[in-house]
Amino acid sequence: GLIAEMADGTRRVLRDPGNLHPPTRLAPAAPSVSDEGTAVRSTLDALREMCEQALINNRTSAANAEAVAAHLAAAEAEGIGTHGVARLPAYAEQARVGKVDGFATPTATRVAAAGIRVDAAHGFAYPAMRLAVGAVAEATAETGVAAATVVRSHHFGAAGQHVATLAERGLIGLLFSNSPKAVAPWGGRLPLFGTNPIGFAAPRRAAPPLVVDLSLSKVARGNVVLAAQRGEAIPADWALDVDGNPTTDAEKALAGTMLPLGGAKGGALILMVELLSAALAGANYSFEATPFIDPHGPPPGVGHLLIAIDPARFAPDFAARAEILFDAVLDQPGTRLPGDRRWAQRRESETHGVLIPRDIHESVRALATR
Repeated sequence: GLIAEMADGTRRVLRDPGNLHPPTRLAPAAPSVSDEGTAVRSTLDALREMCEQALINNRTSAANAEAVAAHLAAAEAEGIGTHGVARLPAYAEQARVGKVDGFATPTATRVAAAGIRVDAAHGFAYPAMRLAVGAVAEATAETGVAAATVVRSHHFGAAGQHVATLAERGLIGLLFSNSPKAVAPWGGRLPLFGTNPIGFAAPRRAAPPLVVDLSLSKVARGNVVLAAQRGEAIPADWALDVDGNPTTDAEKALAGTMLPLGGAKGGALILMVELLSAALAGANYSFEATPFIDPHGPPPGVGHLLIAIDPARFAPDFAARAEILFDAVLDQPGTRLPGDRRWAQRRESETHGVLIPRDIHESVRALATR
């Protein structure tokens, strides 16, 4: 297994870099920020430190705060604001009231030669996903293919980040997750499934990984949540209200149902992901899970499935063959590869920092400085 029984009866995760951070309070940071009217520009380091301290101030261990903050800042760096710092106030509130256990330590158990079961223990998903990524990468060295289920989990942010980490190690990554109910089965009106995201990443020879990151609703529900927070309208083809009518009102959309990507075909894929993530992991189904965005009720308890493949075991020339395909795509004017935009945005953010809406930045700063 990947857990050790300690002399005092506790269990400790082995070989997990996410648990090596000492549980001490961060020293006060001097954030590098600048006022740009309705937004604040922040360096990535300052943003991470602010998010870490905000979580530490709200019943979260330093190790867990670091894992969450690293993911949120990376999402901002890649231009994925719906899965970035805007999530932190809700995370902090849930940790404060115990809907998320900010002090949970995820554990991993080897259940087969190529199978790992990770228990997030109703804590944040990010430390559990970090453990799962490390575990499947380690297992592929023996088996060529490995899979990890994650149970009793929470919102895992931008799916692409987790699989990109595998691709940076030369592995193909595939990730599925369910989420609280937001999408009706095709032909229905009542939410039953989550938006159930999929992540996929493949390594490249001399470029950042190819990354596919998408929810199976027409758009990620986070876009609707953000629109509701800002009082903005949404396109009429994103969601239905409680009566089954198209709506541009974000609040009515949140009370109704998101529309699946690709109609009935998208609905079938959502069902597939529900089985792969929730049923296979032994996690709550989407209709059993409480929302990610409020402090009410028990922990969501959703599930994930992460698969890693060592392409060299199947096709030693995989990287070269993949570049032939990528070149064929890029030979056509107006095309790009999935993930190219996020890597370009990351380079820009590392040089110039990121713009955070003022209201969001102030909310997180208040949590970090109280």
